[in-house]
Amino acid sequence: MSWTIDDADKTYGVSKWGAGHFTINESGQLAVVPKREIPEQTIVIQDVIDEMLSQGVRFPVVIRFHDILRSQVKTINRTFNNIIDEADYEGHFYGVYPVKVNQMREVVEEIVEAGHRYNFGLEAGSKAELMSVLAYNTNKKALTVLNGYKDEDYLRLALLGRRLGRKIVVVVEKFSELVKLIELSKETGVEPIIGIRSRMTVKGRGKWESSGGEKAKFGLTISEIINAVELLKENKLLDCLKLFHFHIGSQITDIRAIKEAIAEGARIYCKLFQYGVNLEYFDVGGGLGVDYDGTASTNDSSINYKLDEYVADIVYGLKQVCDLEDVPHPNIITESGRALTAHHSCVITNIIGEIDTTSVNFDTKKITGESHLVSNIREVEEDLDKYENWQEVYNDAVKLKEDSLNAFKLGILSLVERAKIETIYWRILKKVAEIVSNKEFTFEQETELEEYLSGQYLCNFSIFQSAADSWAIDQILPVVPIDRLGQQPSKRCSLVDITCDSDGKMDKFIDYDEGIKKTIPVHQLDGNPYYLGIFLTGAYQDVMGDMHNLFGRLNEVHVYAHEGDPKGFYIEEVIRGSSAADVLSTMQYNPQYMAFTVKKAIDNQISRGLINPRDGVKLVDFYEDCLKSYTYLK
Repeated sequence: MSWTIDDADKTYGVSKWGAGHFTINESGQLAVVPKREIPEQTIVIQDVIDEMLSQGVRFPVVIRFHDILRSQVKTINRTFNNIIDEADYEGHFYGVYPVKVNQMREVVEEIVEAGHRYNFGLEAGSKAELMSVLAYNTNKKALTVLNGYKDEDYLRLALLGRRLGRKIVVVVEKFSELVKLIELSKETGVEPIIGIRSRMTVKGRGKWESSGGEKAKFGLTISEIINAVELLKENKLLDCLKLFHFHIGSQITDIRAIKEAIAEGARIYCKLFQYGVNLEYFDVGGGLGVDYDGTASTNDSSINYKLDEYVADIVYGLKQVCDLEDVPHPNIITESGRALTAHHSCVITNIIGEIDTTSVNFDTKKITGESHLVSNIREVEEDLDKYENWQEVYNDAVKLKEDSLNAFKLGILSLVERAKIETIYWRILKKVAEIVSNKEFTFEQETELEEYLSGQYLCNFSIFQSAADSWAIDQILPVVPIDRLGQQPSKRCSLVDITCDSDGKMDKFIDYDEGIKKTIPVHQLDGNPYYLGIFLTGAYQDVMGDMHNLFGRLNEVHVYAHEGDPKGFYIEEVIRGSSAADVLSTMQYNPQYMAFTVKKAIDNQISRGLINPRDGVKLVDFYEDCLKSYTYLK
């Protein structure tokens, strides 16, 4: 049966995880749909790569499709507004973007601009984030929500924002913060807008479920909330308490957790309102997840709900409780960052080679006096060629390989004999795998054999810098070839990076028929450039990368759709990644001194007659050029 584009989509799940923003075109190339409402408008990623290369931008590279970012902002706001209208809900939606998800200035600017018409605000969780938010969230109708633990400077910055006429909401995470905020309010004469974070009993679902529950890191207990209300009454600041907040975790996988949280949170909100607190905002925090693996399940890398279901559960759930308690409908706030940013960014890496320990070329012909182990495994291979009794041959080959290793350790087997046995062993396994693949039944060790024989594609990037969650928490990120999707992939491989760390690998991929596998289908390298894209990296991966092996930040290309352009896009900006000098300076090295020291050593060798002066000049220039150059492989 011939390979089709539909087969490629089923293999790589593009239509499943792509949220309508990615597709495979008729030419077998991966393409971006920048605006879901215009599905016929696409950007071919290979075209972006070609233009990028023509501008001298080297791999690996982060490509940001800013139209996707704008589209996601529009989608979440329109979904909330539509369901609020449908439900006759009396409050409004005021979303905020938590900048911790991706603090890159270009990302924050894009979200602020796209969200201006919706009065979409920002959320900060540290002093540095608050300083950026004060500079960029200038829409006086939009909210700025302040989370995280706060010291005096943090609170003074918040009051500075109030003086600028901004809707800065200080969310109290710890009772002592409220005491200090009241003190500063009296000192400065500035009335704050105050929020209270509740320590919920409900937990989320997934890797971050510990963010909720009674042992959560943040939030006030019910008794502390009541004490906070009384303290505000005593200080005649109760009218400043406007927001009720909870957060039960990031990447909530199961919609039931959201339903449960709304039920508990809405009840607390209503009881506080009835207690005399004139609340106006109900902040459900973050948690809106992303279907990274495309399975629409409760897997840690997936979610079992869509955006409209998530929104409906919040709006209708809150409305029902408020109506039962005869409390006005509050304005709704969400702090959804992952769902806004994940899709807009991807990492493109070039494959620089293959590591295949099974492809050995060693002379295995019979010689007089060789070990019986060599003779036996040769006979096993001959039996397979004659009779295709693959099950028996497989078992015999595995046993002989094990016996040969033990014999070698005891000094019975020579190095050449071991090499012969290993060569024949890999030939046998490859033949068995080919036979089994053509059978209609399942071979018990088929998956094991497939993974055992698989190679490794060497990718020009660092897992620790560009796909940190893949390494740290086994997060599944979609990986797809950029081109040749019209051809059937002929092999399976895991992916390894260019760091000197054995953990620098990706060996967890979704197979839509068999679940999680350690390998991914890829095409045979044929001497032409072969590119892989790692997708949904716009949330956290951009900002959580470390300096392992001093590789540093990647080159970035910012792409916008443009209908009038022959290729349908233009590159708006290129941001160069880290040079060797940049990353060395970060680690407290002095590149100028390093260059001086190396030059001095070369001059010394020249004076001793060990290096030709002309060559010495070239060596100094080479070292200095390397300091200025990109840290990744050319």
